Amino acid sequence: MSHSSEPRPMTARRSGPLRGTAQVPGDKSISHRALILGALSVGETRITGLLEGQDVLDTAKAMAAFGAQVERLGEGEWCVHGVGVGGFSEPEGVIDCGNSGTGVRLIMGAMATTPITATFTGDASLSRRPMARVTDPLALFGAQITAREGGRLPITIQGAADPLPLRYRTPVASAQIKSAILLAGLNVPGETVVIEAEPTRDHSERMLAGFGADIRTETTAEGHVITLQGRPELRAQPVAVPRDPSSAAFPVAAALVVPGSEIRVPGVSRNPTRDGLYVTLLEMGADITFENPREEGGEPVADLVVRHGPLKGVTVPAERAASMIDEFPILSVIAAFAEGATVMNGVAELRVKESDRIDAMARGLEANGVRVEETHDSMTVYGMASVPGGGTAVTHLDHRIAMSFMVLGLAADAPVSVDDGSPIATSFPSFVPLMQGLGADLG
Repeated sequence: MSHSSEPRPMTARRSGPLRGTAQVPGDKSISHRALILGALSVGETRITGLLEGQDVLDTAKAMAAFGAQVERLGEGEWCVHGVGVGGFSEPEGVIDCGNSGTGVRLIMGAMATTPITATFTGDASLSRRPMARVTDPLALFGAQITAREGGRLPITIQGAADPLPLRYRTPVASAQIKSAILLAGLNVPGETVVIEAEPTRDHSERMLAGFGADIRTETTAEGHVITLQGRPELRAQPVAVPRDPSSAAFPVAAALVVPGSEIRVPGVSRNPTRDGLYVTLLEMGADITFENPREEGGEPVADLVVRHGPLKGVTVPAERAASMIDEFPILSVIAAFAEGATVMNGVAELRVKESDRIDAMARGLEANGVRVEETHDSMTVYGMASVPGGGTAVTHLDHRIAMSFMVLGLAADAPVSVDDGSPIATSFPSFVPLMQGLGADLG
């Protein structure tokens, strides 16, 4: 999707059993990082399985704008000739990151300790999202930052000419903050240290180590501590991107709630810092088996076999939120079909994602006859034996909201619509044909 696309209303209708194999796209988080670290490396990085959604394509364009050679070789196959740590050149134009909070925050980190100037912008949704949580620590390295009121895009960063090492405790659990600081730390003499109260997804640490960075993690009295030695020579590496567990969540959810369904989802990442949804689903009684466990691209993966069956409501502890932060919208849909209440704690971060996802899901579920209660940091969905449906959800330019309500419609009594399904292309461009191939009635 281009962020200037016209709205595309979509509707999902009650479907028969879903069957078949769901080949979900490559992991979005890993795809962003593969392009950025490839651009910061010396030599040629070959990437296979890259997600070719708009978010990742915007990051590829940004790396080219900073001087890397970025070439698409075939479906999901890309080649990046890097410029090395500190080798970014000043871009000629504005860096437009579209809808991607991950893309813009990581790219800002990657250039903030190189003495060049760049201006970043994005679509209407991204321009409402808070950036100070990243730009504040980047300023501590010595970068000069000019932003719109509230620390929002457009943002201009003048990279630090003599960057200073940083020891930083993250104020919220966010892999984006951590990763931006680590990427900035690559071009800083000495050690950059990030301290987290709770571990967040560790794709950056895994990939940095794979590219040759001196990075270590440890648990201390302070918390989860990541230490990076600056000024390494990153060596180009082949990167095989595993399939995205966040994207897999949608066909998995559909199979769980549509009676008679059984599907297979191969090669899905089982990274323990991303596995919270699947832990929760098993607690709910979901019929999911994990076959052929293996490692691809430095990440644990497995093939998922998912069958419909009865589900029960559970309480999701706050400490699990960081490992499933993107999956709460689809979990709330699954919860609507479970017996009893599902309580999701520690979800305040959802209020500053592509949309206020708690509010968007609550209003959309209520429009379809589901009872929801919310606080600033929690959401409770009261499951029903039969979800009425028949409503229209407002997506607020949020791809996960759109896909979640398409899944709701597949098992609700009456069709469920969304006002705009076009944002789905930012992360899952094949969503509609993939789901239709399983037997879903949507579009």
